[in-house]
Amino acid sequence: MFEAVLTVCIGLAEAPCRHVLLPGFEAADKAGCEAALGARDDAKCVPLGQVLEVEEVAPGVFAHLGRIEEPDGQNLGNVANTGFIIGERSVAVIDCGSAAWIGEAMWRAIRQRTDLPVSHVILTHMHPDHVFGCAPFAELGATFIGHAALPRALTDRQENYSDSLSRLIGPQAFIGSKVFPVTRTVEDRDKLDLGNRVLHLRAWPNAHTGNDLTVRDDASGVMFTGDLVFDRHTPALDGKLRGWQSVLSEMQQIPLTGIVPGHGGPFLDWPDSAAPLVRYLDVLAADTEQAIAEGQRLGDAVQTIAESEAPHWDLFEAYNPRNATVAFTELEWE
Repeated sequence: MFEAVLTVCIGLAEAPCRHVLLPGFEAADKAGCEAALGARDDAKCVPLGQVLEVEEVAPGVFAHLGRIEEPDGQNLGNVANTGFIIGERSVAVIDCGSAAWIGEAMWRAIRQRTDLPVSHVILTHMHPDHVFGCAPFAELGATFIGHAALPRALTDRQENYSDSLSRLIGPQAFIGSKVFPVTRTVEDRDKLDLGNRVLHLRAWPNAHTGNDLTVRDDASGVMFTGDLVFDRHTPALDGKLRGWQSVLSEMQQIPLTGIVPGHGGPFLDWPDSAAPLVRYLDVLAADTEQAIAEGQRLGDAVQTIAESEAPHWDLFEAYNPRNATVAFTELEWE
């Protein structure tokens, strides 16, 4: 297989460059790819690049397991779960990773399984490890969907997110990565029909973030939860602790065959798989309440809040102190 790429460089001579996928020109051989390109002289045909590893967790439902690590120059930002669902008419992508190369690798994985167009990209929330890899799908005209609060959240944060990711994974790996406008928003609930395959979209109150969205596939009973559910990876609180506890309680009442969490898995039973996260948030709340009742200062409290949970989670030191800070700031005003 061959595909078309553009060579994109940063800055002037001797700057980092990367082959950026030009989707839609794939062919069995180089001649077929060049024929598809026609008179275009800004691209060239090369052998097929990296294909994202995905697991078919239910018929037509595919999930990729991101590494449970911080983004760096080794994993190149591949640290969040992504996925796609195939209907009879089109395909929906759910999250697209930290960088364009991840979206490109997902495009190849999709093309190995169907020739149907990618009609929609559904973003589960604002965090950069889920939203910066969507370039191939934007190139092909996919509609971007998210929580009603997502566009403003991305506008406010994307410059800082972009600078941070480029520094962490390296500017070469980040070439072609950007946030694309969300043009269809969900205030509460919405449906998306991919052709005899209906996806139920739900926007939740302030929880993990202020813009969490879940995607439930009617046909399989599988839900993509985004980061409303963490597995193994220490949860990251960037919204409201009480809100997250309430949302999880409601989510556990939804009958599902399983979930794809934002991190870990990539496929978990439901609702049993919610138990570790529920426990962590309960401990976070109880320890924070105790620290406030004892009159502890924030700087001292964050050293001990939820420390009993450390053996149960990866990346604990990277995330728990911030969670404790957010929880303390919220609960001291209750």
